[in-house]
Amino acid sequence: MQTFVLFLVAALGEISGCYAFWATFKLGKSTFLIIPGILALIIFAFTLTKIDASNAGRVYAAYGGIYILSSLIWLWLVEGVKPDKWDLLGVTISLIGTIVILFSPHRL
Repeated sequence: MQTFVLFLVAALGEISGCYAFWATFKLGKSTFLIIPGILALIIFAFTLTKIDASNAGRVYAAYGGIYILSSLIWLWLVEGVKPDKWDLLGVTISLIGTIVILFSPHRL
């Protein structure tokens, strides 16, 4: 459960940080949004280091499914676009991959 919470915190940091840049350069919002965006990206990177795993690449791979899920929630709640059936199918496939990566017995 702690891993899932850390993944969610990381996703919020990454998505909000990247969105600050998107809002600045694509939507014409204030360049001052970049400062909290950078701080959010720092939180994202730091949070992933708190995941209990022996390999960074495996953490990043497993995080991918959580990131996709969080991005679709962002799409819906922040951007006001409801995910369609293809979005839901894609996130389901990615979450299956996350589960396989996180819970499979890996050799060291």
